[in-house]
Parts: sequence; structure tokens; C-alpha cells
Amino acid sequence: MRRTYHGSCHCGAVHFDAEIDLAAGTSRCNCSICAKGRFWKAIVPANGFRLRRGADDLSIYRFGSRSIQHRFCRHCGIKPFGQGHLEGIGDFFAVNIACLDDVPSRELAAAPIDFEDGRHDDWSSAPAAHWHL
Repeated sequence: MRRTYHGSCHCGAVHFDAEIDLAAGTSRCNCSICAKGRFWKAIVPANGFRLRRGADDLSIYRFGSRSIQHRFCRHCGIKPFGQGHLEGIGDFFAVNIACLDDVPSRELAAAPIDFEDGRHDDWSSAPAAHWHL
């Protein structure tokens, strides 16, 4: 069931709302940026995300195919979300689960996690492969 969660960066400059169904699944990726930042994400369609405060406090970082806008707070360095577009999904936000301020621990513990092999995938020509612990 989709629920609206509220999130923020560490310093509080950036605030957002996101409609997420944690039971539908989350994901972790082992590409260089996700692995080093320990990014745990839920994909949210663009119409399920609202930036409430801090648009001017965000910086954008792109790498690789440059298709994803990794958004960072320019004050505290936290990445509350990324933004992109994929065929079949359309415009989306990848919300950092760790930045949700009001998600109960029991919901996090029950959320399924899909592991993506971003380190070895050629994102420009193939769908994501998956890796397992």
C-alpha cells in the first residue's frame, strides 16, 4: 500500500514528500556511486514525489551514461534522491530510504530488497542484472 513519507537531508535544508509502497520492494545497487554512498532506494513515479523545500540547496552530479541526476544537499552533502527517466517507467525519483524521517523500523525491516549489478551492467544497452548476497 502506498503511503506518503516525509524526508529530508541531514541539515534540514531539503525537505520532500514521497508516495512509496515499501512492501512492493526497494533496491540496492553496487555501482560505484551507490556502493560508496550506501544508497538504498525506492523508485517513485514523478507524480508521487514533491520537493517541499530546498530546490536551491541541491547540487547535481552525473556520471557514466549521465542519465541520472544524483541530487545532493550542497550544505551537508547528503543525497536524499536521484532523478531520471527510463523506458517503461517514465520520469521517476529514486528516494534514499535513509532520508525518510517518519518510516517505522518494522516497515524498513519488512521491505524486500532487490540487488542490482550496476557495477557490471552496460546501462546503455541492456536491462539490469541482479546480484545476491
